[in-house]
Amino acid sequence: MSVTPIRQARSRGERGISPVFLGIAAVMAASGWAVWSGFASDPGFAVFLFVVSGWIVSLCLHEYAHARTALHSGDITIGGKGYLSLNPLKYANAALSIALPVIFVIMGGIGLPGGAVFIERHRIRGRWRHSLISAADPLMNVVFAALLMLPFMLGAVGKWPMVFLAGLAFLAFLEVSAALLNLLPIPGLDGYGILEPWLPYSLRRQVEPFAPFGLIATFGVLYIPAVNDKFFDGVFRILSWFDVPVEITGYGDWLFRFWKH
Repeated sequence: MSVTPIRQARSRGERGISPVFLGIAAVMAASGWAVWSGFASDPGFAVFLFVVSGWIVSLCLHEYAHARTALHSGDITIGGKGYLSLNPLKYANAALSIALPVIFVIMGGIGLPGGAVFIERHRIRGRWRHSLISAADPLMNVVFAALLMLPFMLGAVGKWPMVFLAGLAFLAFLEVSAALLNLLPIPGLDGYGILEPWLPYSLRRQVEPFAPFGLIATFGVLYIPAVNDKFFDGVFRILSWFDVPVEITGYGDWLFRFWKH
């Protein structure tokens, strides 16, 4: 009986969900329950744990989306690298994928796109497949954000605990900001990765050396007050489309920074 490449990849590397990921998800569930029930003596710390663990869970799902799409596009080495286990410690650079985005959330309250799964692009044929692999990450941001904002659209304000809603709103804010940043057509971000297969080869070669600095340059530009204001106006506008009040999002941000009050 013949064995497909995808099945071979599963047999070599896909061993189910990692205990590391399950532990992070358990922290998210426990802290979410503490926020919902009011069990926590310090709601700010509980919101902090809920948001940070939820953010890490979303980062793991982002990288899983990259890896799964790459696997089905022809890179059969993905399974053997452990990327399908949702274990953040298996990523090519855990500091870039997990630690740095979490630090940016804590310091600046902005969703930094993670991403350090190594995809063997030479195994993948077709420009559409390459674009889809790059699009998988921001699409996962969009899906995760939509799920977080769904309670607001269904009228949860006034019915669900306000502190819990504040945590959801702030986490949704991070997801939306990460999606917008990641969709920018800047080298090093997935927005450029979506476009890159369709660009002339000579242009791609000229741009390639600047890719490692694209994210740094993006955050440098965001420090310009006028650009910063426009960007976050866009984030809050998207949240308003889903009936997420600015005041609740701001309350979630305030609770998250429990060490300041």
